[in-house]
Amino acid sequence: MNVVRLSARIVELSAPRYTPAGLPALDIRLEHESVQQEADQLRQVKVVLKAVAIGATAERLGKQTVGSCWCFTGFLSSPRHLKSVLLHIQDFQQNQFQGAL
Repeated sequence: MNVVRLSARIVELSAPRYTPAGLPALDIRLEHESVQQEADQLRQVKVVLKAVAIGATAERLGKQTVGSCWCFTGFLSSPRHLKSVLLHIQDFQQNQFQGAL
């Protein structure tokens, strides 16, 4: 199963573009900070993640402001041109977890 749910802040929104199939697409950079428990220890976590939204999700996301916080759901891929993972955003909603970004 490849399902991601992440509370994060939008730190960068690219200019809208279109896929070869004519769908709107938006490249995004997200930032997450939280405290997680691992092996009975608290650990501060910070990650900056590249993401993409396609279609109606891209149109909705393009109307949001840089710095706003959301809860994103989607899946991970590893495109050939990137040496890291890419979050494909399928939906997003208001962040209900105030303690984590």
